[in-house]
Amino acid sequence: MPKYRRVLIPGGTYFFTVVLAKRKSSLLVDNFDLFASAVKRTKNSRPFRTLGWVVLPDHLHTIWTLPKHDSDFSGRWRAIKKSFSRSCKSRHRRLKVPLWQSRFWEYAIRGRDDLQLHLNYIHINPLKHGYVRQVKDWPYSSFHHYVEKSFYAHDWGGEKELDAGAIESGQ
Repeated sequence: MPKYRRVLIPGGTYFFTVVLAKRKSSLLVDNFDLFASAVKRTKNSRPFRTLGWVVLPDHLHTIWTLPKHDSDFSGRWRAIKKSFSRSCKSRHRRLKVPLWQSRFWEYAIRGRDDLQLHLNYIHINPLKHGYVRQVKDWPYSSFHHYVEKSFYAHDWGGEKELDAGAIESGQ
């Protein structure tokens, strides 16, 4: 098995992608309340700051900043996954395990422009996957918070655009 090398920066800001074991599942949005509770419980015991997030049916993206002298994002993800899995099994007795892919993907944010790029990626994701025609229509996202703070216009991301080649060829 490969040895994963993680960039551990105390107080660092990271972008994460975390995926369910069963792709094409809708478990995360169907049980969003349980997922939000799992994150809140973990945050209360092992603090971190969430800068952006989007929860999709079978995966999520988020950006966290860890406390000044702490780099243990893996322990936090382990706690969130465990808490959500237990809650889901209590609600859905026939649920198969494991719920999550064993790994997750992280990327250390490298400055303000990099943060902006990743926030844009997070917020456009429901549109990219075809879940909505406008970013503002996806309820499981920090996009709405950023609109309230005037960071994004309410119509940012617009409607899913057609491929320019398809328009030119009349398709």
